Amino acid sequence: MIMVNRKLIRPSLSELREQASSKHGEGQRKRVPPEQTNAEQYYYLKQMSSRTPMVIKLLDGEEISGVIEWYDKNCIKVNRQREPNLLIPKHVIRYIYKENEVKGGDENVMLDSGEE
Repeated sequence: MIMVNRKLIRPSLSELREQASSKHGEGQRKRVPPEQTNAEQYYYLKQMSSRTPMVIKLLDGEEISGVIEWYDKNCIKVNRQREPNLLIPKHVIRYIYKENEVKGGDENVMLDSGEE
């Protein structure tokens, strides 16, 4: 019978610590992103300070043109030249863009009313 010397291979204590710390790093959840990034505030402040003419597209399809005077958490105030100023709740806004930008999406759609 042949006897083979087998050596017990054990990881060192430092290797075990490294493995444990790497497992904890992978097992941790990703951090929750901050509730506010301030991007919206920055955008509104920039447009307000430069008095940029804006178009606000509402959920019902109506478009309102004017300059944003102020905003808060729930609404924006739009100054218009020949029409009354408006206080618009944010939950009815589909999107906002600068008046000099061309929006391609639903503005080029022709609606057929069925009349000739």
